[in-house]
Amino acid sequence: MPKSKRDRAVTLSKTKKKGREHKETIVQSIRDAVEEYNSIYVFSFENMRNLKFKQFREQLKSTSRFFLGSNKVMQVALGRSDSDEIRTGLHKVSKLLRGDCGLCLTNMPIEEAQRIFNEYEDHDFARTGSIATETVELKEGPLDQFTHEMEPFLRKQGMPVRLSKGVVELVGDFIVCEEGKPISPESSRILRLMGIKMASFKLNLICRWSPENYEVYQEGLQGSDIESS
Repeated sequence: MPKSKRDRAVTLSKTKKKGREHKETIVQSIRDAVEEYNSIYVFSFENMRNLKFKQFREQLKSTSRFFLGSNKVMQVALGRSDSDEIRTGLHKVSKLLRGDCGLCLTNMPIEEAQRIFNEYEDHDFARTGSIATETVELKEGPLDQFTHEMEPFLRKQGMPVRLSKGVVELVGDFIVCEEGKPISPESSRILRLMGIKMASFKLNLICRWSPENYEVYQEGLQGSDIESS
């Protein structure tokens, strides 16, 4: 019987990787966009939600283009110093690409871009490891918000519950999460069941560059700090 093709060994060294060619493509895409758009913004993000960001980006695709990914690759695209920057002053933008951030290249008027970013905020359920924004405590007694089928699941999350005449009942006070402390996997599940959203997906403008002007929006990021970083 002939061997099945599924049994053939695959040499991992021959599989394609996103290496130098992929990075060079991104660099060139950013450089092309610099020539196409009037302004460049660096923005930071909190509690990133990919689907929400995709929707935000789609709303602005007629006037803007966004880049997220390796900060080092984006820095190379813009230029890390005044000697290799592709436009005058872009090395200052490059130095602010730190942490959770991205680039927005746009033809929107300044006031409109600032308004859209400043007003954008979307609330979502907190993920494991997020910091609780408030303390949530359940008091002893019946939990009418949960059906009797959920009793075994709640018990697995560490809640001291029992069924009493078909009603889920908490046999003692229970703290789901505490303000300022990380949210556990169990707490994250309980908060979701309760419909409590503690995560806020936000986009914050850090700076803006145009051929005529460069300005930093966030306090504490002065020119001397940028040049020395």
